[in-house]
Amino acid sequence: MTASIETWTAPSDFRLRRMRLEGESWEAIAEALAVSPEAAKTRAERIAARHPSSAHAMREDPAREPLPAGHPRAWRVLTEGTWLAGTHYPMPMGVGSRS
Repeated sequence: MTASIETWTAPSDFRLRRMRLEGESWEAIAEALAVSPEAAKTRAERIAARHPSSAHAMREDPAREPLPAGHPRAWRVLTEGTWLAGTHYPMPMGVGSRS
């Protein structure tokens, strides 16, 4: 059995995310980080390290216009992992109404 990491560090989290995005197996990730596959899976869930098939990595044009305030994609990025996750952008009063 492998030793467990007492405290996960930013570099170990980065490595776990990178290996996960590269499609590495849990066994390979666990071996590289000297943890059990279960410990790697648990940590990946906590830091939202996703497999490429579930990560919505789109190639975007760097010259595109910025997304408007409240755009669903931008709002999701800002709120993911917080208590606001899954909520809609709170439109300020009077915005969008015509007088």
